[in-house]
Amino acid sequence: MKKLFLFISIFLLLACIASGQFSKAAMDSINKLTREDYKNMLDQIGITSVRPGPSGNPTAPNAANMDESKAGQYTSLPDPLILNNGKRVKSAKEWWKKRRPELIELFDNELYGRVPDNVPEVTWKVLNVTRDSVGSVPVVTKKLSGHVDNSAYPAIVVNIDLTLTTPAGAVGPVPVIMEFGFVFPAGWKPPVSNRPQGPPEPTWMEQILEAGWGYAILIPVSVQADNGAGLTAGIIGLVNKGERRKPDDWGALRAWAWGASMALDYFETDKDVNAKKVGIEGLSRYGKASIVTMAYDERFAIGFIGSSGAGGVKLYRRIFGEQIENLAASGEYHWFAGNFIKYGADPLTQNDLPLDAHELVALCAPRPVFIGSGSTENGDAWIDGKGMFLAGAYAGPVYELLGKKGLGTTEHPPLETTLTDGDIAYRQHSGGHTSGPNWPYFIQFAKRYLK
Repeated sequence: MKKLFLFISIFLLLACIASGQFSKAAMDSINKLTREDYKNMLDQIGITSVRPGPSGNPTAPNAANMDESKAGQYTSLPDPLILNNGKRVKSAKEWWKKRRPELIELFDNELYGRVPDNVPEVTWKVLNVTRDSVGSVPVVTKKLSGHVDNSAYPAIVVNIDLTLTTPAGAVGPVPVIMEFGFVFPAGWKPPVSNRPQGPPEPTWMEQILEAGWGYAILIPVSVQADNGAGLTAGIIGLVNKGERRKPDDWGALRAWAWGASMALDYFETDKDVNAKKVGIEGLSRYGKASIVTMAYDERFAIGFIGSSGAGGVKLYRRIFGEQIENLAASGEYHWFAGNFIKYGADPLTQNDLPLDAHELVALCAPRPVFIGSGSTENGDAWIDGKGMFLAGAYAGPVYELLGKKGLGTTEHPPLETTLTDGDIAYRQHSGGHTSGPNWPYFIQFAKRYLK
């Protein structure tokens, strides 16, 4: 009964946050439950605290490093083509049969956690169908709900929130780009830019439709809450029957990626979707989720990874912007397996990680990946655009082994340079923490693969 009461309290608080209707008392309760869960995980892995992470405030005494001359303190990176036994991978067969499974095991155990074998089935239901226009394109939009079987633990209910929009005049199934969508509080408005504004650009949805494709929006927090308090609820809590995680259990990033895979399961049944040409896109924390999705589920055809930063495509070993101590603290630990926290606590550091972000990109090979970021000067320094570029560059040897082409350079290009000659693409636009300016370049890149 006590566990059920705790769950109901968490559920109501998370529902308030998702809707934007919450009080300071509710947030205080969420923070209290998060601290309790965080301490429980620290106890499980045998540490008492992590090192304090740097601040994103450039005037703070512990401000994060933004000096490129101090960023490259690492001397080497793990080689994605060296097997655990020290031998080099020499063929595509060795990659698929030996090395890729080794890397998956490392990411499962040390970073993102394991998806349990007993995750329940998902049943999809079309809630409604509407006909409208987006820009100048007539569309059909399906509002969908994916109900996760909770018969083994009825106290927790998970319904995946998904919308699918396709051109009404399409002849046959179309490619679809699926976005991890943010839920903003009621009345929220984006910050006003002081930069000169030209004519309004088409939205990313309009650009997708103009290419003849469809788009989908998956709400990650309908799968798993974005805080530590929610780890005993959502899909993670449902599988654990309301109990706390073990150190190698999946975190929110892996749970969100699982939700995307469940959506792709649905697309495989929808006659309007070409399920072999579904891409995944996300920004910021959902950029992290999009690269995790691409790495683990080989059915996704292409990825657009926006400003994913640390925990996504940024090299952990680079001392620039957000660091491993930030990820391992109580505000972000829920994204990862509990085992990951130990790399933010003495005596371990990021250099002790047995892998790095370039190997996450390598797990996407041979499928195309577009890595995007904003500029360091205009608000996207925290995510370390160069660190993400280098992860793409150092994944190149795996792409080449599999007959594809990498970035072709390890020299970080100037702003607004579009590198799309290979199957790994990169572009750093001159704006801030947004993927908006990179959408046209991603779509042009994707047209090579989604014809």
